[in-house]
Amino acid sequence: MAAAAVTTLFLFFCSLLLPHSSSALPLCTDLRAPEIQKAALSFCPYSGRVCCDSAKDLELKKQFQAMNVSDSGCASVIKSILCATCDQFAEELFRVDTGPGPVPVLCKSNESANSPSSSHTESSFCSQVWDACQNTAILNSPFATSLQSRTGVLQNSTSTKLTELWQSKSEFCEAFGGASGNDSLCFNGKPVSLNDTETSVPPKGLCLEKIGEGQYLNMVAHPDGSNRAFFSSQAGKIWLATIPEQGSGGTLDLDESSPFVDLTDQVHLDTTFGVMGMAFHPNFAQNGRFFTSFNCDKVKSPTCSGRCSCNSDVNCDPSKLNSSKGAQPCQYHSVIAEYTASGTASEPAMAKTAKPTEVRRIFTMGLPFTNNHGGQILFGPKDGYLYFMMGDGGSKGDPYNFAQNKKSLLGKIMRLDVDNIPSAEEISNLGLWGNYSIPRDNPYHEDKELKPEIWALGLRNPWRCSFDSERPSYFLCADVGQDRYEEVDIITKGGNYGWSIYEGPLPFNNQHFPSNTSADSETLIFPVLGYNHSAVNSLGSAAISGGYFYNSKTDPCVHGSYLYGDLYGGAIWAAAETPRNSGNMTASSVPFSCASDSPIACHFVPGSRQPALEYIFSFGQDNRKDVFILASSGVYRIVRPSRCNYTCSKETVTTTDSPSSTPSSYGNNPVKPRKKLVFFLLSLMLLAGTML
Repeated sequence: MAAAAVTTLFLFFCSLLLPHSSSALPLCTDLRAPEIQKAALSFCPYSGRVCCDSAKDLELKKQFQAMNVSDSGCASVIKSILCATCDQFAEELFRVDTGPGPVPVLCKSNESANSPSSSHTESSFCSQVWDACQNTAILNSPFATSLQSRTGVLQNSTSTKLTELWQSKSEFCEAFGGASGNDSLCFNGKPVSLNDTETSVPPKGLCLEKIGEGQYLNMVAHPDGSNRAFFSSQAGKIWLATIPEQGSGGTLDLDESSPFVDLTDQVHLDTTFGVMGMAFHPNFAQNGRFFTSFNCDKVKSPTCSGRCSCNSDVNCDPSKLNSSKGAQPCQYHSVIAEYTASGTASEPAMAKTAKPTEVRRIFTMGLPFTNNHGGQILFGPKDGYLYFMMGDGGSKGDPYNFAQNKKSLLGKIMRLDVDNIPSAEEISNLGLWGNYSIPRDNPYHEDKELKPEIWALGLRNPWRCSFDSERPSYFLCADVGQDRYEEVDIITKGGNYGWSIYEGPLPFNNQHFPSNTSADSETLIFPVLGYNHSAVNSLGSAAISGGYFYNSKTDPCVHGSYLYGDLYGGAIWAAAETPRNSGNMTASSVPFSCASDSPIACHFVPGSRQPALEYIFSFGQDNRKDVFILASSGVYRIVRPSRCNYTCSKETVTTTDSPSSTPSSYGNNPVKPRKKLVFFLLSLMLLAGTML
């Protein structure tokens, strides 16, 4: 190869190996979760959770044999490189987010996170590959294929040597080499082995300050990166608020008399109905697009019109549905609607109000029952697609098996493209439920039985999901259980999370489940976190509320933990991942208190120093990655632990950390009677599945 071409390729590969947004979550190159195979692989030396089945293993064996590698040393490293696609961390090894090729990133350093005990004198794996194969002819070399797939430079499929493509080892390793970092991996010729000597120490406690009095179900940071955030009520109002600086003594700047937009006329409000979610387009600051997920009543609203989720395609007859409170089958609908802030200000980012008129209806689906319909919506931070969390539709035990039915959208997480709106004819031909298109890499391409909208299945009632802001492949959802168990799942492409074959890790005795379906016939993904109902309170009532990975520097002893809570028990857990990037998580119940200098005085549970959150509706996160708790008693923010006299050896306290203003009188105030809306209490009961 000419020197000029080598230089061009050298620069191209250098650009590929620049620092990237890494995940290091166990994932395969197709973004699916690795699986434990029933039979051991015969060719590739991988066991446990792997990304290859027996068919893929045989395919790799045939590919290796066709290369006709004569040198045994070279053959050994080539085999290991081919088999790296079976590694449970293949997505990271092959840098899928930058355009994967047939060769993983080869370790350039003799010290890698994959092998913490490597010797300083041992040559890097990339060097080993060059030394073993530089003068060995390889038919259909994966390195030559990499050049073609990543650069568009056509390579002959005949025998090639590394010295025919690169002039030196250093140039070869600049092209294919890389090092491990805190959240990235490289391939050292062996299955990835993380440092399992790490230990995690649960935080001593969470310190909270109360900054708002309102009751909100949703909080979304303003996409412009400012200190503003949107809050929404179940009734249908959305407010734009300014969040005070940490330590300022300020409260949430939110004027409830002046909402950003008022959708109450469009929303059906009752027990578990209302505005369930809101999402602002990643380019909201430029295009002003935002979306809400809510419920409507077709009897009262002529625009509330859509197909019933109970239909012949999913073996459900609407006429046989048990009515609730005299409701018609599919009288109530789940809706995603698009609105705009454009035209209300010179720039959408500066808009303080929005028009309550729909730009378009994105999605409409009739609901079979009156509970378990989730409703949260989120934009994926890496792909920009809209994720829609939908419960199993309600009634006890999922009697129509919607969650496991691949033709039903109930009990699913959907992934929609709202940037490419197809024509009415295309929507009809594809059988879509509204104005959206299907991302090309949705899992129905691999599983023809799935409806194209589906990203994951087997959920009962996902209540609050989030992407990790530092590792966006970590997509965690809390799923509300029925009688015994609450769970948190790491959501992956095409993943089946078990309901109603299982409730969490516990077999579920579903008398309505088809006799030809069993746990053995399905590949299920079990929760990474969870708890039994009896662990929360003596009544056995529980309903999980998912939270966030805590990536703020405010409390360094909580940094990196996933925080979540229970609606009923007022309990909060902090889950640590050990080893980091392994997907293995362990939770600890964390005590919490209220700072003595809280801007708004906290009320306390009688006889304790625990603030009376009463009910935890949701968690929130602002643009500084501080985490908030949206409770029935108000809005709370996690602050530095020393403000509650919790010890954190990592905390650095300065004189500027003290609040600049003194809050109102503070004391051990008992819980005062609060006038609550009845629908909040009923909502909690229905979410936990205790009324049906």
